[in-house]
Amino acid sequence: MSDELRAKSRGQGASDNVHPFDLKEAFQSGAQKGAGEGVVQEELSLRPQRLKEYIGQKQVVDSLSIAILAAKKRQEPLDHIIFQGPPGLGKTTLANIVAKEMEVRIHHATGPALEKGGDLVSILTSLERGDIFFIDEIHRLPKIVEELLCPAMEDFAMDIIFDKGANARTYRSRLEWFTLVGATTRSGLLSRPLRERFGIVRELDFYTIDEIALIIKRSAAILKVAIDDEGAYEISRRSRGTPRVANHLLKRVRDYSQVKADGRIDGDVAQKALGLEGVDSDGLTILDRKFLEAIVTYYKGGPAGIEAIAATLQEDSGTLEELVEPFLLQRGYLIRTSSGRRATEKAYSHLKITPPKNLPQPQQRSLV
Repeated sequence: MSDELRAKSRGQGASDNVHPFDLKEAFQSGAQKGAGEGVVQEELSLRPQRLKEYIGQKQVVDSLSIAILAAKKRQEPLDHIIFQGPPGLGKTTLANIVAKEMEVRIHHATGPALEKGGDLVSILTSLERGDIFFIDEIHRLPKIVEELLCPAMEDFAMDIIFDKGANARTYRSRLEWFTLVGATTRSGLLSRPLRERFGIVRELDFYTIDEIALIIKRSAAILKVAIDDEGAYEISRRSRGTPRVANHLLKRVRDYSQVKADGRIDGDVAQKALGLEGVDSDGLTILDRKFLEAIVTYYKGGPAGIEAIAATLQEDSGTLEELVEPFLLQRGYLIRTSSGRRATEKAYSHLKITPPKNLPQPQQRSLV
């Protein structure tokens, strides 16, 4: 923490009685330094900076806009917010946008980085009124940290116990009115007490092909890359309904076009570039196809447990659950039952393998 920030935060610690003990000094740690005060530098960023620039997630954006305008009208900080959804859909981007719209500072941290209660105390006691504290992967918070965070969210105060036994004493630190913004890819792992502290809960869903195409055109304009509608559409339909994937693929296609073409991206250039990346026409990657092939060939179409599939592929089961399964389930290549994962007829067709009879057929939601 800088001397200037330390000076600002002195005295707000705050118990009802004057106490010579400096709580912030005692709990100062590397986690506080790691929790950056907003984005340190904004170089060439593809992230939208304001709600009006944000493409897609209309219901989420509209509800956030109303909440922000209402809070500013009352001159109050926002209620606590949690964003849920698969990786790459814009949870961190929305947290940064909320801070910009509210014209306040944002402090970043991740669940696993907050290892001890002291890490959390050092951050919370440095917050000023209205500041936003963003925790990514909040479902991975250690239990001891979560137990400190819940009362801080509700009462804006923390009770710290020093020493043990007969020498134990309690110090109550009052906090400024802050807004906690959490992001999670696995909302089911959030404890009920923590979940109930969030007044605004928003679920982010996969984007449509048209929305992703607009995002690609916006990113191409920022990167100063010439792209036509066919090129944007070709990248879009292979982007798994995820802006992060779309921007990654756009950069790889840009590289290909600058070396193999004249620097312009059209449908043909995009197809050839993405073919080299191992991304097929439906957006399935090499790992996606290996996942389906393992179920079809090794487990006769399923059901198969995630740990068994992970062992077969020599991949982490968490990676498969968070990065592979959501898209395959959403597009109808896979169904998940109580006994395990099963491949659908669509998966067999995509792999060009003759399916057995009476395969289950899930309902597929279109991205169009």
